[in-house]
Amino acid sequence: MEKKSEKKIEGVQKLTDNPHLNLYHIDALDTKGKRFDYYFASRNGEKDLKLYTKALEPEGIVIYAVTKEKEPRLVMIREYRYPLDEEIYALPAGLVDPGETAGMAAVREMKEETGLDFVEYTGGDACFRRPFFMGPGLTDEASAAVFGTVENVEGLKKAADTEGGQACETSERIRVLLADKEQVRRILREEKVSLRGAYLCMLFLQMDAEKPFRFLEGR
Repeated sequence: MEKKSEKKIEGVQKLTDNPHLNLYHIDALDTKGKRFDYYFASRNGEKDLKLYTKALEPEGIVIYAVTKEKEPRLVMIREYRYPLDEEIYALPAGLVDPGETAGMAAVREMKEETGLDFVEYTGGDACFRRPFFMGPGLTDEASAAVFGTVENVEGLKKAADTEGGQACETSERIRVLLADKEQVRRILREEKVSLRGAYLCMLFLQMDAEKPFRFLEGR
């Protein structure tokens, strides 16, 4: 006999009205059926919350981009973050606009944040490019990693440790750097880094210069 599924949620209420990110309240039930308050943030509208849709579409992307050099460098950013009131190191990232694929969003965001032209790499095992949840205890947001290269030589010269791209929003404070392995190691040892940026930096440290995306083959 199939066991009846346990009810865990009695209702959901939207508490804020912001165009980008909102706070939601869940009338949650614990394992004994006792009600308690649970809160989470979402970029989705009330009808599109993933607790309803069960979808796995990415709201955002993070971009792993290397230069086309004999010893490739990784495109990184230093970005001011309001909750910390300081700059932290990360990889370029952003949101996926309606009608965009993750790759299209990466091309747009890279240009906006760094001024560089991005070319997506689509080889290797697709499982490494599928969306994954950011922090399911806090949000229903999913994000996908997009891998590729930056190719415009003039953009590279302008991007190295300079202010961010030409189309950053007024709330964004971004500085761009092209980091070699020694610099990346120093950043991981000494600086504050976003978690997904740190994990991708670890991949960069294992990169084969002749085949920079070999790690995507999964073997």
